[in-house]
Parts: sequence; C-alpha cells; structure tokens
Amino acid sequence: MPEETQGDVTQLLARWGQGDRAALDVATRLVYAELRKIAESYLQQERPEHTLQPTALIHEAYLRLVREDHPSFENRRKFFAFSARLMRQVLVDHARAAGAEKRGGGAVKAPLNEAVDFVPDRAHEFLALNDALDGLARLSARKAQVIELRYFGGLSVEETAGILEVSIATISREQRMAEAWLSHAMGGNAR
Repeated sequence: MPEETQGDVTQLLARWGQGDRAALDVATRLVYAELRKIAESYLQQERPEHTLQPTALIHEAYLRLVREDHPSFENRRKFFAFSARLMRQVLVDHARAAGAEKRGGGAVKAPLNEAVDFVPDRAHEFLALNDALDGLARLSARKAQVIELRYFGGLSVEETAGILEVSIATISREQRMAEAWLSHAMGGNAR
C-alpha cells in the first residue's frame, strides 16, 4: 500500500473513532486487499474441506466492526490487528454453533452459515486452539498476539514487530515460547 494511502487510512480511522461512520466505509475500501490477505491466511489454517470463502469472513468481521462505538486505532497496523482478532472470533463463533448443532443444540444459523459447508467433526480442534490462546493471553497478552498475528493474520515477523512495537528478535523469541506453551496446553497435539 502506498505511503500516502497509509496516511489516508490512519486519518479515516481517526475520523471514524470520532463518530464519522462514513470514514470507516472509505477506509475499508482502501484496505480491502489487505483484509482479504488476513482472511485467506486464517482459512489456510483450516482443513481443506472447509468451504468458507474469504469474502464471507471479511463481511462478517465488517458487520462486527461497524458495531464498535468510537473505536480508537493509533494507526492502520492496530486496525489490522483488531480486524484479525474479529475474524478469529467469527471462526470461533461459527465452530461453536456447528458443535452445538451437531449435538442437537438447535443453534440458530448466522448469515455466515449460508456460505459455509462446515465440518463439525473438526470444530473441536479449532475451539481447543482458541481456548489455549485465551489461556496464553491471560499469562502473556503479547505472546498470544504474536501467534494471532503470525499464524492467523499471516503477517511476517517484521510486520508483527512493527505492530507490537518491539524488535524482530523479541517476536522470534516470544513466538517460540508461545508455540511451546500452546503445544503443552493442547496436550502436545498442536500443529
């Protein structure tokens, strides 16, 4: 993304935080390609038979984003980190709904389900990872963010270091520690 566009996005996000909802629409159009990259990265982590499309994931995350009241993003990188977290939440909610439906819970299908042929037999794996990430976040929020940005957000070590405003060496070290913790928390079955 050109540098002048990055500045435009930051200004638009600031205007949105001050109550200008139209600014979010303009900002979203400017960053759509990068949001799609994040969505595609999330879906790469899913099994091959998962048919959720990146566009559906982006749209569901966008619907959640516009419900935010006066959000505050210091820069576009913070916006992308927040967007990645929303996409993860969409997938978690979808996995929980599929699991409840499998057990006969009668969960109401969200609009996202119209575009998805979810395989409920594997939903528990995604939920276990989510629970482990939540546990890691309680111990070290930054380590959980590193995993979220690297694995789910598809960001490089350098991009992750920029978002979290730490050195590349710190990101590498914290990623290794977080991976070990998650592997242990998930019974050694984490990928």
